[in-house]
Parts: sequence; structure tokens; C-alpha cells
Amino acid sequence: MRAFLDVNLFFLLYSNFSSAVSSPLYSSSCQLQGQFHLNGMHKTGDVVLGGVFEIHFFSTHPDLSFISEPQQPTCHGFDVIGFRLTQTMAFAIDEINRNSNLLPNVTLGYSLYDNCNTLGVGFRAGLSLASGLEEQVILHKTCVGTPPVLGIVGDDSSTRSVAISTVLGLYRVPTVSYFSTCSCLSDRKKFPSFFRTIPSDAFQVHAMIQILKRFGWTWTGLLISDNDYGFHAARSFQSDLGPSGGGCLAYIEILPWDDNPAELKRIVDVMKKSTARVVIVFAYESHMINLVEEVVRQNVTGLQWIASEAWTSSAVLQTPRLMPYVGGTLGIAIRRGEIPGLRDFLLQIRPDLHHNNILNIFQVNQFWEYTFQCRFAPPPAGWVEAGGALCTGQEDLESVETEYLDITNLRPEYNVYKAVYALAYALDDMLQCEPGRGPFSGHSCGNLQRLEPWQFVYYLEKVKFTTSFGDQVSFDENGDVLPIYDIMNWQWLPDGRTKVRTVGEVKKSAFKGEELTLDEDKIFWNFESKKPPRSVCSESCPPGTRTARKKGEPECCFDCIPCSEGKINSMECTSCPEDFWSSPQRDHCVPKTTEFLSYHDPLGIFLTATSLLGTVVCAIVLGIFIYHRSTPIVRANNSELSFQLLLSLKLCFLCSLLFIGRPRVWTCQLRHAAFGISFVLCVSCILVKTMVVLAVFKASKPGGEASLKWFGAMQQRGTVLVLTSIQATICTAWLLSSSPAPHKNTQYHNDKIVYECVVGSTIGFAVLLGYIGLLAILSFLLAFLARNLPDNFNEAKLITFSMLIFCAVWVAFVPAYISSPGKYADAVEVFAILASSFGLLVALFGPKCYIILLRPERNTKKAIMGRGTAITSVSAQKTSGQKYEKI
Repeated sequence: MRAFLDVNLFFLLYSNFSSAVSSPLYSSSCQLQGQFHLNGMHKTGDVVLGGVFEIHFFSTHPDLSFISEPQQPTCHGFDVIGFRLTQTMAFAIDEINRNSNLLPNVTLGYSLYDNCNTLGVGFRAGLSLASGLEEQVILHKTCVGTPPVLGIVGDDSSTRSVAISTVLGLYRVPTVSYFSTCSCLSDRKKFPSFFRTIPSDAFQVHAMIQILKRFGWTWTGLLISDNDYGFHAARSFQSDLGPSGGGCLAYIEILPWDDNPAELKRIVDVMKKSTARVVIVFAYESHMINLVEEVVRQNVTGLQWIASEAWTSSAVLQTPRLMPYVGGTLGIAIRRGEIPGLRDFLLQIRPDLHHNNILNIFQVNQFWEYTFQCRFAPPPAGWVEAGGALCTGQEDLESVETEYLDITNLRPEYNVYKAVYALAYALDDMLQCEPGRGPFSGHSCGNLQRLEPWQFVYYLEKVKFTTSFGDQVSFDENGDVLPIYDIMNWQWLPDGRTKVRTVGEVKKSAFKGEELTLDEDKIFWNFESKKPPRSVCSESCPPGTRTARKKGEPECCFDCIPCSEGKINSMECTSCPEDFWSSPQRDHCVPKTTEFLSYHDPLGIFLTATSLLGTVVCAIVLGIFIYHRSTPIVRANNSELSFQLLLSLKLCFLCSLLFIGRPRVWTCQLRHAAFGISFVLCVSCILVKTMVVLAVFKASKPGGEASLKWFGAMQQRGTVLVLTSIQATICTAWLLSSSPAPHKNTQYHNDKIVYECVVGSTIGFAVLLGYIGLLAILSFLLAFLARNLPDNFNEAKLITFSMLIFCAVWVAFVPAYISSPGKYADAVEVFAILASSFGLLVALFGPKCYIILLRPERNTKKAIMGRGTAITSVSAQKTSGQKYEKI
């Protein structure tokens, strides 16, 4: 029935209001019709400001039978704070009228109405103020004069402000709310003439999220009122309070308007069962009263309450009986201000016993009866709370303890004060406009006699002033003030008293953005630990694990799963940089271990020592051969080629050192070139030596002397030089076309960086090895053909054996090299170099050194030539030996 009345009243008032404000001119001579009466306080003036306030908590609507004239709603539950707000507006207007610097030639008046905390009544009050009529039927006549009200201060409810501003915005009638916080009212397209001196809920939500982040509360419950105030706040929380915004909502519940025990019990049950220890309540004081009573009945403690500005300063809940349950509440409160002289003004109020001010008597008398618990005889019509002793009107306000005179915590009053001054300063700016320099068409100015509402909105948008408290007041493009909130804490003192203490503030700066200032040492925590509670759905994952969201649960509820190798973090496993790997605990990245054939590891030390040993042995053998160069065994084995072979073997041993140590550009380029040239030089000497042996024995036969002219000393040197130059050419082409280079290989091991030399051109590397192999095979075949020559004279069998070892080593090298990872590939190549070098050294020079050092009696021409029984054999040996020695 109540909703039916509100809807019908809305359409009736809207249709009549349209006709009332369609004309730009107004008249105080227009007549009223109907019996619907609004409780109000009025004061005449040159310009009137309107106001809509909550002076009663509740209203009772009569039944609508339509068989008699409908009765107006009955208001009850006197709100002394709402009444003080009306007096604050009256004080601000009185102060402006006494200020000679502000509106010096204009007297302000006011018309203040009670909305009875009801949409229909508040809506009717707003339309009545805008039209100047309590009844919306306008006589058909021309109206002239100033607007009924220049602007309206109010309403305190977002829902009522939405309803009023939706209609008044069509005609650009300005409204300045002191308590409507819904973020929806910032929509300038829907509410073009709405302003407010209280921050938007959007900022209040951000302020709460800042607090949640400060204490690490990621798992919270949300209770909202069943109206725009609550619904828009819920939407803001759902969009802003995510994993990136600070947490998740465990539940969202809508608080009933009336005392609904079953619904309240269900909501409290949800709170009890939830693991969320923090509860945000975005609702009004009346909602919280019923909710807290149910919390007390079920004895629910251990909750941290976060209060919206609508109930942060609620004295009704700050009692010793309730503090065990709601103590420690952190709340967002409107900016506290100071209004000098307000208390003296409040003391001036007196009931009008003689009814000289009939317009104000109703509300003032109700306040008097509420404060002194008395009643006037007879009680005012419609007041259902009359009772007690008779009021004399001479009672002393200072003799009673009343919230009415408590001006230590002026918050909504301060917003009312700023709203009145905003309207006054805007009017003052308009009246100072010089004709011909105005902002409107033709540089005209607005005037009170023919003022259009949109003209006043222009000045209100640009108003800027500083209050006596030092706060700057101006409106942004959405009609919102620069937001600032105080953070309050409900403290339960040891002596049982309660106190609401300011512990910080949150504000938005034009340059620094949102700033939260909080003094945690001043906060009272209503827990045994005296510390902030822990409120999370799932504890943070330990280092080395990642979060895995639980199916069907919010983002803040998750399991912890160990990160895979190479990844770290506790929210989402992230890969380490390329040169890093995860620690064993998976909690941070550490540099990857590097691997290469180093001089410091055992394998590198062994190969280095072996290489140096081979070099030293080559030097010793060379020294032995040089020292015994005149002996038959040295001279009979072509000493010059032997010396070249020993030098090339020494280079083979030394080139293996280039494969040890961290790969560099120059070592990568030099190692294979040095290796290839050194071995070609070595094998070339062996090949020429083999060819010389065959040529000598061919020359020992009749008619074969001519073959020796092709293998003289110059030809031997030239052949070695040509064969070696071919390998040098191959290496040069390889280096110029696709040079080997150092490379960081991470394919073999994820947690290691293997430094290696990539060959660049595989073809170049294959040609280098192939050329060595070709010479080695050729030497082997020639030596194999000469294997049956006399043992004591030539070294064909030794060359055959040495080349057999050489070829076996390098044939085995290829598959071993391909299958060996990392540093072991280099180790295989070094091993092949050393093994083949030692094989050649031992096979070719071991027997000779044995004879030179241990069997010197065999180091003679006779022993070398042998003692064959056949004369022809001995003669042949002698002849060929002499020729070989000459060669």
C-alpha cells in the first residue's frame, strides 16, 4: 500500500509540477488546492533557499479506501540530529544575512521541509519547493516575480535525491545534497543540476579498499541496504575488489528495511559460517540497529566491522551492552568541521506558546517535548508520542544532556553549512555580473526578477570559496566536491565508556591521487590479541608454489601447487630469465651454473696435463734426435722429415689446449684451424716419408734409379708445403664463410648453460676432417704396400701400425663426438687429438729411441743393413741404404 501511494503521488506531482515550472515566471499570488500538508519551517526573504531534511525516522501511511478524502502520512520517531541540521541551515542563512561582504543588498530566507524518511513525502517536498506550492494545481494566469526557491539543500537519501533530481534536473533547478553519496548521482546526463558537498560512494568504496589492503584483508563479507545506496556500492565493490584490487567478497547480503527476524537470522547465520572475519556494512543506522540486535541474540563475536559513513557516528550502537560485539569498528566518516557561533544559535530556540510563528511551531514544539520529555496541552495534532508532564516553554536547554547541543563532532552539519554557502556565493557572483559582460547570450546577465534556473546552475558550477574552517569548496564537472573522509575507530575504554576516535584520513588530491593516512597505534582492536584479525580465504602460497583456483570458489580461494623447474613465485609461477634458474626452494631465481671444459675441473686438468706431457715428450725425442743426428738410425730415417714430424706432433699436442677453457671468439676460430693444419702437416710428413721409402726400394732394383730424382730434399719439402697449404686454404674459406663462434646452449640441461663452440659451417668442418682422413688413408695404403720390405732397414711396418691407430681413433671419434653433450664433446675431440698424437709418437719414434738410448750397439750401419745370407740381398741392402742415406 505504501509503494502504491508513493507511485501515485509521484505521477500526480510530476504532471502538475510540469505545468508549474513550464513558465519562466513565478508568482506568490497563485492559489493552492488540496489538503496534503507538509511539516516545515519557513522564513521570508528576498531570495528563499529550500531544504529537505529527515526530522522524523518513520512515517505511517493510512489505508486508501477512496471512499473519503485520503489522509496525509503520520510522521513519528523524532530525529534530533535531523532537527539540528535544519537549525544549522537556518544559522548559515542568518550568518550570511549579517555578513556585509556577502550578498549585501539581499536578504535570504528559507523553507525547510520534513521528508519523514519516506520517498513519497520527500519527493513531494522537493517539488513543492521548486514550484512554490504545496498543492500542484496552478490557476491559469500569468505569474511574475522571483523563483520560489533559488536552490534546494538536500535530500539526505540517495534514493530520494535520485527521484527529486530526475524531475528537477529536467528544468535545471539546482539541488545541493549534504548526505546523498550514491555514485549514480555523478551522471551529469541524468542529473545535470545535482551537486553535493559529500564525496561519492565510489570514493568511499575506494577508501575502504585502501583500508583492506593496508591490513591484508582479502576475504570480506558485504551487507548492503535495499536501495540505490547499497546496490551501487555493491557494484563498485564487485568491480574494484578483485585480486588486483585487494581481495574477494565471501558473501553479499541485502538487509531488510523492517524488522524481519527470519531474514536477519539467516543473514547472521551466513556470517557465522563464513571464514571471513571482516564485515563491511553499507547501510543506514536503522538497518544496523536490527542487525546488531540479532548478532547479540546469537552471541556472534570476533568480527571486524567496517562501517560506511551512514552509521559510523551512530550513538545508538555505541553502548556498553553492544560494544563487545561492535567494538573496534573502523568507519568512514564525513569530514568533521567547526562552525563558530552555532551553539549559541541553537540555544536561542524557544517554543512559540502564543503561536506567533505558526509555520515553525510544530517542529519546535516537538523538539521541546522530545528533549524535556513533556508535552504541550493539547499536543500537536498527529503527534503520537505525546505524554509525560506539561511543558512550560521556560525549560533550560543547558540543564539537560542532549545531542542537540553537542557540536564537537559536526559532520553532516558541516556539509549543510557548506551547501548553503555554495548557493550564497554563486548568487553573489551572479549579482556582481556587469551588463554587457555576462556569460549568457548577447553578454547578458541573470537577474532575480527573470532568473532562469539554468543560469544559476552556471554560477554554481564555477563557485569556489574557503570556509572559516579552512576547507576549500568547489565542484568538479560531475557536481562532486574534492573528496576527503575521516577514518573513525569505535573504542571501548577500560572504565566501560565508549569513544569514537579519529585515527586517520583518506583523501583525493588533484596531483597525488588517493592518499591513506592511518595511525595504527591509536586503533582499538576488539580481540584478545589486540592486533588486526586475519581474514583470508586461503593463506598465501609459500615460496616455490603457485595458486590454483578452487573450482566454483572466488579468486581468493585457491590451492598451492609446487612450481615446475625453472619457475618461481607464489601467485602465478613465472619463468626465470634465460640465464637464470629457480632455486631448490622455487622462491627466487639464481644464475644458471655454467659448464665448459675448464682448466679447474678434474677432466680438464687431466687433459691439460696429458697435452703438456705429450709436448714435453715430443721435445725430448726431438732433443734426442738432434743430439744423435749423426748416428746411422737417425740418418737412415730421413732426419729432416723426422724433425718436421716431431714439430708437427708438438703442435698437435699444443692445439688441444685451445679446446680447454671458456670458449671465446678467437679460441673457437683458432682451435679447429690449428687442429686441422697441425694434423695435415703431421700426416703429410708421414705420407712423404712413406713415399720416400717406396722410392728408395724401387731405386734398388735395376733401372729404378730415375725414380729418386723426384724425391729429393726440395721435392719433399715442397710436397709437405703444398699438402699443408690445401688445408690452410680450406680453413681460411671456412672461417670467412661461416666462422665458428661461442654459443650458450640450454638444450642439454635446463638448469645449466653449456658454453660451446658451434662449428658454423658443418660442411667446412667435414671437409677439414675429410682431408685429414684422405691423407691418413693414403699413407696407410702406401705403408701397407711396403710392409714386406726388410725389417731392419725401413719403417713401413711402423708407419702402417701408426696410421692404423690414427684411423681407428678418428673413426671412433665421429660417433662419440656427435653423441657427447656439452663439454664432453670437447673432451672427446681433445682425447682423439691426444690419442692419435701419442699413437704416432710412440709407434714411429718409440723403437728408434729404444735403440738410441737402450741398445746403442744396434745403432750401426751393419745392424741397420742386417746380415742376410743371400749375397744379392746384402748387396741390395747396402746399395739401397747408401742411396736412402743420401736422400
